[in-house]
Amino acid sequence: MDAIKARRGNPKMTSHYGQSEDRYSSPFLLALHSSSEQLGVAVMDIRDPLDSKSSATFQVGRELSKNLLSCVEELLPISLWKQLGRLAVATGPGGFTGTRLTVVMARTLAQQLDCQLDGISSFALMAPRLALSLPLEKVLQPFWIVQALNRRGTIGGLYQLQLSQDLSCGYEVLELEVPHLLPLGYGVSPALVANDDVASDVEQLLELSALAHRTGHNASWNLTLPLYPTSPVGNH
Repeated sequence: MDAIKARRGNPKMTSHYGQSEDRYSSPFLLALHSSSEQLGVAVMDIRDPLDSKSSATFQVGRELSKNLLSCVEELLPISLWKQLGRLAVATGPGGFTGTRLTVVMARTLAQQLDCQLDGISSFALMAPRLALSLPLEKVLQPFWIVQALNRRGTIGGLYQLQLSQDLSCGYEVLELEVPHLLPLGYGVSPALVANDDVASDVEQLLELSALAHRTGHNASWNLTLPLYPTSPVGNH
């Protein structure tokens, strides 16, 4: 599949670039994905989007807090962080601590650099991959992504692919229902089991952020929060 735009509903796309502003003065895009035991990092220079893309995954496990900055530096030296023009982060669901660490880092950088931050759920990122397992006649129909949690029930999100009006994108992913804890005994169909592929999904995240950058889509850092569907106090 080509680049796919994940979005919730139909937000209006509005440009935040002034006529005299040089949108290439901060050319680097950074994507972070830590919803599993792996950390995914992807970087792009929008002045050379085809040849500048790089990504890597790191088996950090519980050591993410110690290694997050050094892992990012392997792809983008800290001396270039001031040239970040946009960031993207996977918001979960996933490990509570790991997801929050990258979300906090992305929010802090976006706030300090006054740049846009795209927050996309890990289920939305895997949706186009998982949809390939559906019968052809159901690919454009709504489907669920579910994940069973030990002794905590099942979380699920509802998604749908649709043909994009942007000819370069192929499909869009609509997040009809964000991942949430399903009522006990509540059945959903068709249901695809969540399956992490951080290497693929962090690249997808970077592509979505690059598309948002090209179209001038506003995404404020303070609206990006981690998803933690089983938290007794919500997702804040």
